[in-house]
Amino acid sequence: MELIVDLLPFLMFLVLTPLLFTGYPVAFVLGGVGLAFWLLAVGTGIENPNSFFLVVSRIFGGVVSKLVLVAIPMFIFMGTMLERSGVAKELLYTLQLMTRRIPGGLALSVTVLGVILAATTGIIGASVVMMTLLALPVMLERGYDKALATGTIAASGTLGILLPPSIMLVVMADLLSTSAGGLFLAAIGPSLFLALLYMLYIFTRTALNPGLAPPLAEVAKADDLSVGRVLRSFVPPVLLIVAVLGSIFGGIATPTEASGVGAIGAVILAALNGKLNFRTLQDVVERSALTTTMLFGLFVGATAFSYVFALLGGHHLILELMSATGISPWAVLAMLMLAVFILGFFFDWIEITLIILPVFAPIITQLDFGSHLPDPAMTTTWFAILMAVNLQTSFLTPPFGFALFYMKGAAPEGVKLADIYRGIVPFVILQLIGLLVLLTWPELALWLPQTMAQ
Repeated sequence: MELIVDLLPFLMFLVLTPLLFTGYPVAFVLGGVGLAFWLLAVGTGIENPNSFFLVVSRIFGGVVSKLVLVAIPMFIFMGTMLERSGVAKELLYTLQLMTRRIPGGLALSVTVLGVILAATTGIIGASVVMMTLLALPVMLERGYDKALATGTIAASGTLGILLPPSIMLVVMADLLSTSAGGLFLAAIGPSLFLALLYMLYIFTRTALNPGLAPPLAEVAKADDLSVGRVLRSFVPPVLLIVAVLGSIFGGIATPTEASGVGAIGAVILAALNGKLNFRTLQDVVERSALTTTMLFGLFVGATAFSYVFALLGGHHLILELMSATGISPWAVLAMLMLAVFILGFFFDWIEITLIILPVFAPIITQLDFGSHLPDPAMTTTWFAILMAVNLQTSFLTPPFGFALFYMKGAAPEGVKLADIYRGIVPFVILQLIGLLVLLTWPELALWLPQTMAQ
């Protein structure tokens, strides 16, 4: 009997894993497994029936009453409204004119656009679909290699999950009981480093093989690129980025308050572009509500699962197992990163985050990495950014990389899923290189939060 009691937390994962592949909503699977094992614990006398109210209280306190989570629907609204404002279309054309004589100039422009969209939307589906519709037909028309074109768009579009204001970082901050603003600061360095890796790869490959990306010098006349055009294209998104991130980093607003600033800023941009009407507003509100409902359903299910896991002594069991086997902190971190990467082939970031973080975050914070970290108190922040960089690959890795399906749905005829799969392989490798660099040099993520704290 004692053996069964000790193994209950592991049995939770054994039962959860096959059920996740059944096609049932993940929120119901997580909550259902948690409820089933709580009933099993009560039936065997391990738990008191009154502990059910502890689970309900955790859901209320951890999800319903958390003000920081208000930022999620606001950022979703901001990104969805920007998708309809026409800002990205004008910006891409201007970038195309500016880089028309550089090898792979259009692909480099798409990468820059991905960074800007990431800092203004934070919604992967919106960014990937928008850039696929705007850039992919032009790239194919200009003779770009299909794999290079699709890989560039998919990888650049997924930067929104990492570069603030990222919804994923808001969720992680809540699960880790840490500052969302601190995670935003820590994510800037790794995000820009990944974008730089993409651009170096594109420039080097197209310089060595110009046939992959023919130059675009004939696209425009000399007078098409003017100071006025550049200002009209860059100023609106830059002002929105400064309003949202500047207010957070400057201590003027919390991430929750800044999300409201971003939402009203996106509405103003849509109005200035003549895109704001009742039909657009209704569509944006409906899509934002549906996305928000899905996310918060997952929060409730995952909270129930993780709390029952804790009630059954799961955290203590893992720590005891690590102590008995003598596994080093680095081995634990490596196995966890490998598990997250493999899970990314099958599940979305929100599902992985809500399963992994509540269970393993308390364990990671107790690991000692010695002098490798400039400040041991920053272990949680470093771990969160490692997770975020790792989870970015979940959008690109087949068979269930969501960015790949977003792209295939919006791509012109003639672009096959095989072309997209070929295109993302180099960028997944680049992301893994970025993860290894972050593991080796934590300062890439930690120097900015430390500098701002001084």
